[in-house]
Amino acid sequence: MKLVDLVKELDYTLRQGSLSTEVNGIYYDSRKVRKGGLFVCITGTQRDSHDLARECAEKGASVIVIQREIQLEPLGGVTILQVDKSRKALAILSAAFFGWPARKMTMIGVTGTKGKTTTTHLIKGVLEAAGRKVGMIGTNGVSYGDVHQETINTTPESYELQRIFSQMLEAGCDTVVMEVSSQGLMLDRVAGIRFDVGVFTNLSPDHIGPGEHSSFEEYRYWKGRLFCRCEVGVVNIDDENTPALLEDHTCRLVTFGHDEKADYRADGYELLRTPDFLGVQFRLTGLDEMDVRVNMPGAFSVYNALAAISVAKVLGLPDQAIHDGLARTQVKGRVELVPISKKFTILIDYAHNEVSTESLLTTLRAYQPHRLVVIFGCGGNRSKLRRYGMGEVCARMADFSILTEDNNRYEAIEDILADIREGMAKGNKNAAYVEIPDRLDAIHYAIDHAQEGDLIALIGKGHETYRDRQGVKTPFLERELIEEYAAEKGIE
Repeated sequence: MKLVDLVKELDYTLRQGSLSTEVNGIYYDSRKVRKGGLFVCITGTQRDSHDLARECAEKGASVIVIQREIQLEPLGGVTILQVDKSRKALAILSAAFFGWPARKMTMIGVTGTKGKTTTTHLIKGVLEAAGRKVGMIGTNGVSYGDVHQETINTTPESYELQRIFSQMLEAGCDTVVMEVSSQGLMLDRVAGIRFDVGVFTNLSPDHIGPGEHSSFEEYRYWKGRLFCRCEVGVVNIDDENTPALLEDHTCRLVTFGHDEKADYRADGYELLRTPDFLGVQFRLTGLDEMDVRVNMPGAFSVYNALAAISVAKVLGLPDQAIHDGLARTQVKGRVELVPISKKFTILIDYAHNEVSTESLLTTLRAYQPHRLVVIFGCGGNRSKLRRYGMGEVCARMADFSILTEDNNRYEAIEDILADIREGMAKGNKNAAYVEIPDRLDAIHYAIDHAQEGDLIALIGKGHETYRDRQGVKTPFLERELIEEYAAEKGIE
């Protein structure tokens, strides 16, 4: 591909060389550069790859894209483009290199502090129930068809993102649903993408600190940028940050929530629990009316469902697809029910800090179980405050706790459990608990000692597929382990 075909939608200055230069690949990691490739110099928090431009030229890069001045003479024979923002240039060049795949599919972006992962899954479930072929990108990785890939970031780097879009398109996807993080917006990972629908779930302080956002206001600002690059914005009208987040928005707005001004409202809700179902139902009112049943528990599930319904209405999907999608969808590791018994309920959740644990246990307590049993540990080589906090919350809110391992990494399990016990003593010095260091043994113990009507929450690892001990990761998929043990024991 000639450079001239890649730069049609890029603002740049040709510093030397020719636009007729052939480009056979795009790189932003100097270690991966190959002969004939285009290398984009990026200024990062740890390193400035402008310092590696000469090395990339020596490897055979045919084009170097720069954001700041560099010494040009050693780069003779190399075409050099200068741009204002090299990260944005990487996104535009990558999109052009792969043939602008996002323009050939319906693009749905979901942003917010909480609920992004669940909301994307619910939207995907409704779309698939309507017969659409959907690709999904987010915290739980990349998935389309039978393909599932792990990702480092919630919103991958722009080159990887465009490559993934291209693969999804080739696999027959007509729609992409993706989580759009504030970092993804701030670092131009989604530059060049025009979303058909943007979704805002809610906002609270997060990702504020070195290497992320300098303040809550900055965090909110970048979340709001999604609504300057989408056609329709589907937003939570109840969140107090919504007006500020939508400053300067350029999209048509559709609102959801409990507020009487919302386009799509939930009039009350009812908790539902059976051995194989833990969810809510409510009446949708506003621009449309229907009874809704969601296969996920808690008040927050009502908001996530309203977001998915609003997207479905914007896209003109049939009501039956909404009913079927919401009733069937479960998210791996997010209040994920594992139906093995009619006597008790067991579920898996990713809650791994004090706030998420308290939120989860508050939700589960509302279902009035005979006993609320929690199996949990805390990660090694991480803040001890998390251990104290989770211990305190579980001692205070659970009827019985089973203290065990999480990902110990390089730390002794005995030290981790001692810290958790300290938090337990603060939460409730009379709390009932047992310590079982091996997590599999802890799971077996909980199942063996389950009582009629118990609700057992296995928390901390969620969708993870491994256990980390001394830096060695071995397979550990909790759903499968629970199902295997239930089958072995003949549990009904």
